[in-house]
Amino acid sequence: MTLRLYDTATRAVREFSPLHPGKAGLYLCGATVQAAPHIGHIRSGVNFDILIRWLRAAGYAATLCRNVTDIDDKILRVAADEGVAWWAVAERNQRAFTRAYAALGCLPPDVEPRATGHVPEMIVLMGRLIESGHAYAAGGGVYFDVRSWPQYGELSGQRLDHMMAAADTDSDEAKRDPRDFALWKGVKPGEPSWETPWGPGRPGWHLECSAMSTKYLGETFDIHGGGLDLLFPHHENEQAQSRSAGDGFARYWLHNGLVRVGGEKMSKSLGNSLLVDNMILAVRPAELRYYLGQAHYRSEIDYSPEALGEAATAYRRIEGFVTRAAEALAGTPEGSAAEPVTSGSLPAPFAAAMDDDLGVPQALAVVHEAVRDGNSALAAGDVAGIAKRLAEVRAMLDVLGLDPLAPPWAAGPGGPAGGDLRPVVDALVSVALEQRQAARQRKDYAASDAIRDRLQDAGVLVEDTPRGPRWELKR
Repeated sequence: MTLRLYDTATRAVREFSPLHPGKAGLYLCGATVQAAPHIGHIRSGVNFDILIRWLRAAGYAATLCRNVTDIDDKILRVAADEGVAWWAVAERNQRAFTRAYAALGCLPPDVEPRATGHVPEMIVLMGRLIESGHAYAAGGGVYFDVRSWPQYGELSGQRLDHMMAAADTDSDEAKRDPRDFALWKGVKPGEPSWETPWGPGRPGWHLECSAMSTKYLGETFDIHGGGLDLLFPHHENEQAQSRSAGDGFARYWLHNGLVRVGGEKMSKSLGNSLLVDNMILAVRPAELRYYLGQAHYRSEIDYSPEALGEAATAYRRIEGFVTRAAEALAGTPEGSAAEPVTSGSLPAPFAAAMDDDLGVPQALAVVHEAVRDGNSALAAGDVAGIAKRLAEVRAMLDVLGLDPLAPPWAAGPGGPAGGDLRPVVDALVSVALEQRQAARQRKDYAASDAIRDRLQDAGVLVEDTPRGPRWELKR
């Protein structure tokens, strides 16, 4: 089956046909760094990380460009409120986003351009728009003339005569039409500015992404992604200014659904933000990734602690099988199933689900079915069956970014069994288990149970198996 994706522009599922055979370019609207990230922000990162992983598993040389908006009205307001430099706010929060993406196992982008580093490209784009009659300079700013582009509104399915004012400037006096949007904002006292042929100032939000995406992916590229809340006005304006300038721009538009709390959009202003830094203190990062990635990317998530708990339990079932299976195969000829995996082990139903507009819910059903079969093979001591299922499960989890034996989950304190501290903990637990085994052999079951209970109190769970005791850290 060929990969098919839902294209917002055509409102239909389309077969993915890349601009260049065997290659795929993806531009993802990243963070506007006025505040630390909540799970609504990072859901987009997880969803499109799965897309990049699937493109690469399918054989594409996929390039991910994810931008950073480091100059914006919101950033300037935060800086003014805190009495600090605007760049300090941007730098602090960009680092927080980088930590959050890494914590949830998102692969780093191939390029992560900052808006402030691409003002020359923005100036060139504005010049093209002015020359072609689609933009004009007025009052120190530069504005896009929405009436000059008859297709304006087609991406979001809106009509121009039903639209409200852009509301992106303090006053509409300099605009020909209140719905015209700012490409460049004239300088204000105390604000950062850059020199242009039309006067000093700073870029408008929409201009930034058009300049950065085409610089790194070309005038025409394959996929533009982002949250559904960006569809209008941001993506609508990106498309209008880029195509009116003569660029083919994005050939497919993908939008992920939002995360809500009690039916309300998650936002700092509503006070319902679930910050990633706080969430990963309450639940392991791999479990949070499973929660954010398990739903179809276009669906809405209404957060609840119960739903997060169910997702964590589901991931632990998968993790438990992978860990036990790898231990069972250690030292056997079939032990290669515990080594790094390849897409060659992917079951056909999993691949079919992923090719169907990234059908992660259906793909996870295949994962859990393989886990059930693998647990049956473990119970029966079927080494060949264990190896086959482990290879399949790990290959599928690699696509989803959830393989517990691979980085980042297999390294560091957040790993499934203590990560970097595993050798030390293993040595200490082994001593206790040897003492427990000696007590059992002399039929001193009270001492044996006492050792097991003390280990459990310390957070170490002991399971007696036909191959001897095994342990894991309490979740």
